[in-house]
Amino acid sequence: MTSHFLLGIDTGGTYTDAVLFHETHGVVAKAKSLTTRHDLAIGIAGAVDAVILEAGVEVSAISLVSLSTTLATNALVEGQGGRAGLVMIGFGPDDLKRSGLADALGSDPVIYLNGGHDVHGNENPLDLAALDEVLPELARGVSSFAVAGYFAVRNPAHEIRVRDRIREISHLPVTCSHELSSKLGGPRRALTTLLNARLVSMIDRLVGACENFLVARGISAPMMVVRGDGALISASEAKLRPIETILSGPAASLVGAHYLTGLDAAVVSDIGGTTTDVAVMEAGRPRLDAEGAVVGGFRTMVEAVAMRTYGLGGDSEVRVNERGLVATFELGPRRLLPLSLAAQAHSDAILTVLQRQVRSPHLGRNDGRFAIRTGVPDYLASGLLPQEQALFEKIGTAPVALDQLLTSTPQKATLDRLVARGLVHLCGLTPSDAMHALGRQNQWNAEAARLGLVLACRIKDGSARPVATTVEELAEKIVDRLTRQSAEVILSACLAEDGLGDLDPAKSKAIDRALQRPPGIVRFAVSLDRPLVGLGASAPVYYPAIAQMLGSESVVPPDADVANAVGAVVGQVRTSATVFITTPEEGVFILNGAGETLRFIDEAKGFEAARARARSVALDQARLNGAADPVVSMVEQVDAADIEGTRKLVEARFIATASGRPRIATD
Repeated sequence: MTSHFLLGIDTGGTYTDAVLFHETHGVVAKAKSLTTRHDLAIGIAGAVDAVILEAGVEVSAISLVSLSTTLATNALVEGQGGRAGLVMIGFGPDDLKRSGLADALGSDPVIYLNGGHDVHGNENPLDLAALDEVLPELARGVSSFAVAGYFAVRNPAHEIRVRDRIREISHLPVTCSHELSSKLGGPRRALTTLLNARLVSMIDRLVGACENFLVARGISAPMMVVRGDGALISASEAKLRPIETILSGPAASLVGAHYLTGLDAAVVSDIGGTTTDVAVMEAGRPRLDAEGAVVGGFRTMVEAVAMRTYGLGGDSEVRVNERGLVATFELGPRRLLPLSLAAQAHSDAILTVLQRQVRSPHLGRNDGRFAIRTGVPDYLASGLLPQEQALFEKIGTAPVALDQLLTSTPQKATLDRLVARGLVHLCGLTPSDAMHALGRQNQWNAEAARLGLVLACRIKDGSARPVATTVEELAEKIVDRLTRQSAEVILSACLAEDGLGDLDPAKSKAIDRALQRPPGIVRFAVSLDRPLVGLGASAPVYYPAIAQMLGSESVVPPDADVANAVGAVVGQVRTSATVFITTPEEGVFILNGAGETLRFIDEAKGFEAARARARSVALDQARLNGAADPVVSMVEQVDAADIEGTRKLVEARFIATASGRPRIATD
């Protein structure tokens, strides 16, 4: 084979995947390496070096690198991310109550400034005094800033002034709301901006690690990142707008699923270590969520695939509810570092403690649990409370047993806050451990998995009986729970697509009977009208049973384990620009969006200027994002009222979309 090779990389919560792809021969080589959160370049190097070696190609033959990731999605699902300062211009405290902004903000600081604009872009005077007063001290307690101004999508001048002032004083990353969305709805735009600010350092580290690795290996090819809608953007743009990479991995998996299966209609479910992502594919394309992606319970303004993400995966926390007469199991939403995986890298530290706990005659509250630092840079630990800092200092780069770490009940809540900040991993029992104990997975340390299950078998239900009598019995119960919970989340996503989102499969007795199929006079059944495509490294292990429970055909394509990385290299660059025309008074037409405000007294001339600006900005952005020969399509939405027989323009929107394949390196 000659010509160009494309390198696809997917960095997930557990594994980093790499594929070497040829546009006529498909997947030439593939490999996996454990994601190393303390230094992402290690995991990237492990996977990429392996595919290059397997394919036997020169690095000079690689003409494009494309990256997808679930790190941003996982961070939001698990409530992680850096501490961000939110600056609200022209808003008040009551606005925090809208769109879930107060819940998203949590304990992060917020500053209110007088200013902002009206719907036509006219300003209210901006007062920076409140910002100047607190900025020097505040900058020492956050890792980034988010700025949201009233009607900033019509006139971003105040956001830009505040951004420049913060950068001048703090030298920290700043995200402005107008850079992320052209839609109205200030609080939700502020929410999106806040989440973006929290993700900046994470995605910056990921892209930087990949760029550094490519330089070290002599790979001089353009680098792209998959957006949440499946389109590609340049790496430099992804670092500025990391929120656009939420659902990057799932979007890439859908693009990859269509390529790998050729199916135009399917339910696609991708199981990873942290999450299960479900989407419905029609006519070979996933539907985009017009309202904005929902991740971690928050509705953002990020245009993304209509994907539903659930905190359920192979590394989900196993929670036992022993209060009832018969113990029940629940999985997730929190990800744990599986005992089998932790022991792979720290065999003595894990096995010695588990063996000690097994020898003890009584089960301790924290048996089978460990804590270990994630290894993120020290500056991301800024703003810790004294008790958090004290506990954090006791946790190192080797696992420490919780029965030795925690000496008082309040420390458990302190540890949970360190986990939520992304500073500490909890290690414990997961479905991956159950699979290792059953011999259905074998990549990690099965002995640690067995010991963890031995400890869990000691848990007793409300009638004082052990939850399981053997390791195998408990492992099967955990795997059965993953099968059932997976079926429920897939059904939940499909019912929502059918307009039946109020029906909860986890609570419906009818659906419970349909899934369990107990004997009875009345038979309940449930099925899907299309195949279930299972993706992910563990898909061949889990999805045949899930599809059988759902009465559906199971399709697990040959390269299902690297579908995200495949999707990363077969996508297109796609950008859009929106320009508005409004009429503040009779015969006056104001052009806003994607540049400076202009005033016209002729509607036709205003419309033509709006079209030209939207087209030009979309093309420029597509080229900036790495498109080789982008083409433009235009959508015009004109809202006008008929008042006493006279047409009155309310608002006109001109949306230009430019798309094309990414540029590749040439000889």
